[in-house]
Amino acid sequence: MLDSKTAEFRTNFVREPQNLRHHPALVLNADYRPLSYYPLSLWPWQDAVKAAFLERVTIVAEYNEVVRSPTTEIKIPSVVVLKEFVKPQKRVAFTRFNLFLRDEFCCQYCGAKGDLTFDHVIPRARGGITSWDNVVAACSRCNLKKGSKMLAQSGMTLRKRPGAPSAPYLQNMGRKFPPNFLHESWMDFLYWDAELEA
Repeated sequence: MLDSKTAEFRTNFVREPQNLRHHPALVLNADYRPLSYYPLSLWPWQDAVKAAFLERVTIVAEYNEVVRSPTTEIKIPSVVVLKEFVKPQKRVAFTRFNLFLRDEFCCQYCGAKGDLTFDHVIPRARGGITSWDNVVAACSRCNLKKGSKMLAQSGMTLRKRPGAPSAPYLQNMGRKFPPNFLHESWMDFLYWDAELEA
């Protein structure tokens, strides 16, 4: 059952004017750190406005554009902070995306970027299992070259030994890959491999 505050919000703010479509809000945890670096924790502007309206976030920076209802005008948030701390996940899901992020989106045999697939270091045909310790990112060329051979038989070597990454490791790895769009109001909260001055 929707309360009247939520219903009023949906009626007045959820309509998406064409010129306001691309105003994402950076979402920070209660400790003022992004919930995620890669993908960067962003909400559509409608979700940010709704969360602010429902007092679930604090707005710390805004775009110049506004949205209006018959009774309210609000600047579109560009940075919001959750009022309640969300505990970061300790366990990292074994997904293709996380595997590629662990391996920095490059082939673990030749270092090539792009056209990536994954390869079982010990082939499944030889009893290899699908796990963090046995699967690496590989370009199509290297994957075909290695085929179902063991590493020693293929004459290929790994750039680094595969293993299960920790959640903080993946968070830090994600900082190496900033998105194409970074609004200036986000920069005080993001640290994309910036070197600190002594």
